[in-house]
Formats: sequence, structure tokens, C-alpha cells
Amino acid sequence: MRRRLIRIALILLLLPPLLSAVAGWLAGPAFLHPIRRELTPDLLREADVSLAVTGSTREDFDVRAPDGVLLRGWKIRPKNANGNWVLLFHGVADNRIGVIGHSEFLLRAGYSVVMMDARAHGASGGPIATYGWLERNDTRAIIDALLSSIRNPCLSIQWRGPGGPDCTPPKHIFALGESMGAGIVLQSAAADPRIEAVVAEASFANLREAAYDYAGLRKYPWLGKTIFAPGTWTLLYRDEKLAGFPVAEVWPVKSVAARPFPVLLICDEKDDALPCRHSEMIYAAARGPKQLWVVPGAFHTAAYGFFPEEFRRRVLTFFAEHSSGN
Repeated sequence: MRRRLIRIALILLLLPPLLSAVAGWLAGPAFLHPIRRELTPDLLREADVSLAVTGSTREDFDVRAPDGVLLRGWKIRPKNANGNWVLLFHGVADNRIGVIGHSEFLLRAGYSVVMMDARAHGASGGPIATYGWLERNDTRAIIDALLSSIRNPCLSIQWRGPGGPDCTPPKHIFALGESMGAGIVLQSAAADPRIEAVVAEASFANLREAAYDYAGLRKYPWLGKTIFAPGTWTLLYRDEKLAGFPVAEVWPVKSVAARPFPVLLICDEKDDALPCRHSEMIYAAARGPKQLWVVPGAFHTAAYGFFPEEFRRRVLTFFAEHSSGN
């Protein structure tokens, strides 16, 4: 009887980690291939209505990434541009329309914006999402293409005098990202100093910490670090083998420590997907000017929906502070 009880206890003790390891292994491909939210006619109409309210004009903006992937998006100018540009980054399994509300108040304030579908999202190409490993190089290509699109028409010998293209180079380039997009832009800013300041809402600190949250069914990350830890290990290990990139280097915490750029971190108090400890880890590591806003009662990436006026005030004040004097 005693041996039987010991066997049962061992089975009960080992079964959850074993099942977790199997689940992590099976979930690995899905992590690299998020659901693709298509850019439907209804979403396009929603965007056009929003832009019409601001009096802005958009143009298609296609960029070839360093590895050949075609990235698709928009370049949007307000009626009265202030000379500054903001790159907008959406979350996982979303597309550029996910940040259309942010573009609206930025355009009203005079900021021109670039809204791209991340690789493996929306209308952009790419077989997998790498959560910043390849996307930081995509961002560099997007900035190169933006500057070229402004400069090249002005080099044409066919253009003379007034009425031609706007050849004013950007005074400043800023960025704003949500969730996955927040993690991507933090890593991008570390790699490209042309991004002068970043607003990041609900970023992940690193992929391992994010995996702990998901393995712990989001609300209980301690489960992901204990009983269900084998699930995080197998998920990340399989993704490294499938994608060929080092998971340990997809780490926004390291990015803010590598380059001291200004950052406004926003975390949502009731966020179960990426709790505030992620933003707090990033804040603690940041070497540049930094702010942390914990949004009371808000869920994942819902700060703007809960407190729109405060969100606009904080973001616009932050960008204004880092564009003053130039």
C-alpha cells in the first residue's frame, strides 16, 4: 500500500510538468505564426473615416526589409505638419488599424505618422514573427525608406520652384508601440539612434518572462516558473530551432540599458497578458530619461480607452519635451 501511494504521488507530481512540456512543444509553431488579421474593406473604411476627421492624407508605403520581406503600410501627413514623425507599432495578431486611434490624436497635433503592418501580420510578408529580432532591422529599413521618400523627389531635375514636393527632412523621429509593438520599438530604438524617444505600452520584458505568464495561464506567472516551467522551456527551445534566432536576445530590458533614449512606459493595472512587472523591469533597467504610468483599472493595451484625455496629454507632452529647442 505504501509503495502504491508513493507511485501515485510521483505520478501526480510529475504529470503536470510532463504535460506542460508537451503543450509547450506543440504550441511553439503557433507562437511564431500568430493569427493574421487581414486588412478588410471595412477596416479600410474605418481608417479613411478617421483620417478624414483630421484632414490628413495617406499614401501607400511599401518597404523592402533587409531579408527581402515586403512590409506594407501607410505614410500619413496632417494638414498642418509640425515637422516631426511618429512610427506606430501594433500588437500581436493585429495590423496597422489597431493603432488608428493613436494616429488620430497625433495627426491633430501636427505629427506625421508611419503605420506599418509588422512582418507576418496584416498585408506584410514574412513567414514568422520574431518579436523584435528581425523587426528591429525592419524598423531601420522603414526609416531609411521614409527619409529617401522625402529626399529623392527633391533631387529630380524636373522639379523647380514652388508647388513641388515637401522636401523638409524630419525634425525628429519618435515611436509609439503597443504590446508586441512596444517590445519591438524598444529594441529598434536601441539599434537605431534616429529614434529619439519612445512611448511603450504593455511591453514584454523578455520572451522568457512573457512565456511564464502564458504558461501560468496569464494570471499566475509563478506557475509558469514552477510546475509549468517545462512548458516554457520546450516552447522557447523549439522556437529557437524552428526560427533560428536566439530567444535570449529578444529582450527589451537589455535594449533600454544599451542606449539611454527617453522612454515613457505605460502599464495597465489589470493586465493579465503582460502584467506591470514587465514594464517595471524595463523601467528599472532604463538609463535614459524615463517615466512610468500605471493606469488604474485598465486591461491589456486599454489605457487610451480608459483615460483618453490623460493618455493624449502624457504622450503629447512627452514628445513635445523631446522636440523643444530644435
